[in-house]
Formats: sequence, structure tokens, C-alpha cells
Amino acid sequence: MTAAAVVASGQEVAVEVPATSANLGPGFDSLGLAVTLYDSVLVRTTDTGTTTVKVTGEGEASLPRDETHLVAATILGTLERAGYASPGLEIETRNVIPHGRGLGSSAAAIVSSVLAANALLPDPARMDARGVLQLCSTLEGHPDNVAPALLGSLAVSWETGRAYQSTVIPVHPDIVPVVAIPASELSTEAARALLPASVPHNSASANAGRAALLVHAMQSAPEFLLDGTRDLLHQDYRAQAMLNSASLMRALRAEGFAAVISGAGPTVMTLAVGEEQAAAVISAAERIVGSTDDGIDWRVLRLNVDTEGAKVKVHQR
Repeated sequence: MTAAAVVASGQEVAVEVPATSANLGPGFDSLGLAVTLYDSVLVRTTDTGTTTVKVTGEGEASLPRDETHLVAATILGTLERAGYASPGLEIETRNVIPHGRGLGSSAAAIVSSVLAANALLPDPARMDARGVLQLCSTLEGHPDNVAPALLGSLAVSWETGRAYQSTVIPVHPDIVPVVAIPASELSTEAARALLPASVPHNSASANAGRAALLVHAMQSAPEFLLDGTRDLLHQDYRAQAMLNSASLMRALRAEGFAAVISGAGPTVMTLAVGEEQAAAVISAAERIVGSTDDGIDWRVLRLNVDTEGAKVKVHQR
């Protein structure tokens, strides 16, 4: 059996990846939006033969510091997939994206790792953009978060046969994402387990129309965002796992704001139109969560749409 080639030591790769919000209401498993919260990864190849991980920010007290860390394991696996081994890795992660809140933290980790590993490989062994999307989507299980993390803006994703594909749609400049992030986490698996095996035909039909309207609203007609974000496929079924988030979303929508559950939750994202409405959403969200006695701490943040996606910088020492 031929031994694997070893990637060159003395390399340094820095990757920055945005947070993402999948679904956006009716775009279940197909739409995702990149927003301006960022995780970053710095990788250095060494001659030590060992892998070490330094973690700051989210997960600092609980995440592993060796090759079992998701970023380290994904880098090593991506190198192995290309027929290469690591001479030794020093990895530094700075986590800003909240974990288990429906803002794409696992997708960000996978995207940053695959991009970093790909940059460490010699040119002939590197994947093209399509290969990176395929691998990231396969590792994550779906493309709805990894596509906007890679590409920025609003990504529409679909599957043809066994291949994942995505395209980017520019977002209207007046759209301002506002997120309300609870202190409690919710696993994607737990939320997905609440979905029924089938839904009524009229719900599926109505959802298709709302998803089409949402894409139009996001690109060129934000006045339709409230109607375009109406979902009939997943949010109501998942509500029992995040009652406070569902209540906040419904209260914001009742006031005329385009609020949705971000990904599998429990973060609530509102797509405001213009700075005046964004300020009104922030005020309303803080008032609503402040009026409840649920013991949950919330952070309400005004963000922007990220239009660039993941960024990679390589330095040869």
C-alpha cells in the first residue's frame, strides 16, 4: 500500500466564514442567507506530527483541543480524501456564531475546514468550487447553510441526482436582518425529528407559492416580505420544541414584521426593510421578550447581509 503524500509544512491559511440563516420561512432546505457574524480559523502546518487546537469564543470551555475537534477532524479528513497526510497542524478557531441556535455554526466549521485543507494541498490536488460545494454539503447533510456560507448573499440550492447545486441571488439593499438569539440551544436533529412524514397537498402548494414570492421579495420587492415569509411546512410542527421562539415570531408577525425561525431554531430572524423598520423591530423584540417571565436571556442584534461569503488567505513561510 502506497504511503500518503504529506502536505508541505510552513504553510499558514486563514479562513473567515459568515453565519447563515436557512429556510427563511417557506424555503425549507433550499434557501439560505449569509449574515455578518463571522467565525475564523487559522491553520499552520508544522513538523511536529501532532494536531493541536486553540478555541476562543463560543465553545471555549467545552470543545476538544485535539484531532477530535470538528475543524481538525474535517481538515484531516479532507486531506486524506485527496491522498495526503498532515505533517502536523496548529489550529486556532475564533467562534462568534452561537452554537445550536440556527445560525449555521456547524456549516461554518465545515466550510472553513474544507477551504483551509483545500488551500494546503498542492495545486493539482485541489478541488474546484463545485467540488468544495459537494464535499461541504455532503459533510453537513444538505447545502442550505453551506452554500450561502461559501457564496454569500441569498443562495438557492437543489439536488440533481446525487449532485448538489446552488446559485446566488443578490439581495435588495434595503433589507436588514435582525436576530433575536435566546441563551438556550436546540439541536437540529431534535427539531427535524418533529417533522411529519407527509404534509397536506394544499400546504405544499401554498408553500411553493410563498417561496417563489420570497425570492422575488428578497431580490427586488421587499414590500412582499411579510407574505413571502409565510411557512406551512415546518415551523408550526417544530414550535413545541421552542415555544418562546415561536411565540416571539408570531408576535412580531402580528405587528407586521417578516419574522421567521432561523434554520431549525431557536433564533428568530426578522427581515426588516430599511433602518427605520429595523429599529422598530429591535424595539418590538426587546419589548416582547422583556414582557415575558420565562427566565430566558435574549440578545437582539441588527446585522447586514454578507455579500462575499467565505474568504481565504494563504501565506507561505
